[in-house]
Order: sequence, then structure tokens, then C-alpha cells
Amino acid sequence: MIMLSKQLFILSNYHRRQLLIALAQRNPQSDPTSAFDASETNSDTQDQAIAMRHIHLPLLADHGIIDWDQDAQIVAQGPQFDELEPLLTAVGEQEEALTDGGIPD
Repeated sequence: MIMLSKQLFILSNYHRRQLLIALAQRNPQSDPTSAFDASETNSDTQDQAIAMRHIHLPLLADHGIIDWDQDAQIVAQGPQFDELEPLLTAVGEQEEALTDGGIPD
């Protein structure tokens, strides 16, 4: 069981949330670091690719939220994904509501 504080920490990062939302919609996913082309000259893009591969994916895998096959570059829902999904959905809905026009009623 993942404590609520750990779930909130996991969802606190935009890139982790986006990966998890994508996994909720389509499982499995090809390696999400491909979205950040590390060969580009944009240092932010390079930094995000490095962070995804060395921080975010290992963190999610360590908590059983994802299964990450580094050789095949495939990310899939892990055994603890279902435990996190209700909070992910709630956070995603609130984030969308705030982005689409302000604070919801």
C-alpha cells in the first residue's frame, strides 16, 4: 500500500503525471523518453529526457506503479498502478478544470 503522502509526491511532478495519464489511457507505452529527443540542442528538452530516464521512471518503477523494460523501451502499468489511479484521475480532472477556465464551482 502506498501512503497518501507518497502518492501526492509522485503526482506532484507534471511529467510523471503526464506519463501516468497516458498509461491510464493506453497501456503499455513506448519509452516516454522518446518524447524528449536528447539529440536536440534545446537544453530543457535534454534535461527532461535525462530526468525521465534517471529520476522519474526509476521512482515509479521502485514503487511498483510502472513496469519499465529498459531494453525494449516499454513502460506498462505496474502492480500498484490501480492504487494510484483514483487520485491520478481526480488530480487530472482538477488540473484540466483549472487550465480550461479558472477555478471550478
